[in-house]
Amino acid sequence: MGKTTDKSNLTGSEEFLKNNNIAIFEIDRGGDITYHGPGQLVGYPILNLTGWLEDAHKYLRNLEEVLIKTCVDYGLTAGRIKGLTGVWIEDRKIAAIGIKISRWVTMHGFAFNINTDLSLFDGIIPCGIKDKKVTSLSAELRKQVNLIEVKERVLENFLTIFEYTNKK
Repeated sequence: MGKTTDKSNLTGSEEFLKNNNIAIFEIDRGGDITYHGPGQLVGYPILNLTGWLEDAHKYLRNLEEVLIKTCVDYGLTAGRIKGLTGVWIEDRKIAAIGIKISRWVTMHGFAFNINTDLSLFDGIIPCGIKDKKVTSLSAELRKQVNLIEVKERVLENFLTIFEYTNKK
């Protein structure tokens, strides 16, 4: 649960949480409630934006762009919904983003649903958005997706969007 979480967005009962081995953590990132778990790619880039661009909005939008381009790599049409953070396929959220920036150093980041058990979102109103659903790459493609391959594509797109060179 982020700093601005409306606690009524935690809708799962104690039994639901226990049966699904879900723990609740309150953290200092922006945003409302989300789920992190198996089948997701959770990326928390730590960047000094002073060496890139001191613009929190641009950083956030670039993170979205990395994941949009990764969806495109898999033949999906992904994008943004005006007024909402994250990455969307039509009205289904495939990636949630919640960041914090302190002294121009980034913290927290994104949760990209790859092979995620989407029923585990049933205990929350994700990001406090009542009228939208969540999805995953595997749900959209109707098959399991290789998580290592997705990580590699996300990294390639990250390096391109943020104009970094991959120094090994």
